[in-house]
Amino acid sequence: VQLQASGGGTVQAGGSLRLSCAASGRTLCTTGVGWFRQAPGKEREFVAAISWSGGTTYYADSVKGRFTISKDNAKNTAYLQMNSLKPEDTANYYCAAEPLGGATMAPERYDYWGQGTLVTVSS
Repeated sequence: VQLQASGGGTVQAGGSLRLSCAASGRTLCTTGVGWFRQAPGKEREFVAAISWSGGTTYYADSVKGRFTISKDNAKNTAYLQMNSLKPEDTANYYCAAEPLGGATMAPERYDYWGQGTLVTVSS
């Protein structure tokens, strides 16, 4: 499966962005999706995950209450709605697909990764 992440950009603190992750080559109907991010000089970290049905979601504590993960199986696309953005949210954001359909924080469970989309939050 190929994943195409988009929607990054520059926004002021307190603003919002919606990232999209479009899949091709495999349906997302049976696939879990995760979002991860990596800031300059830092390790990659988990952001959010959603199960194949959308019935289970997980969030990192740092984004809980501000970010929402969702997926539209009809469009074969997953989303990450990011509100109340903070400068510390600045990073490259990556989407990934988990072929067994689970929602997991473990990056080793994801077999497919998209390229990053850069989010910059200015103070």
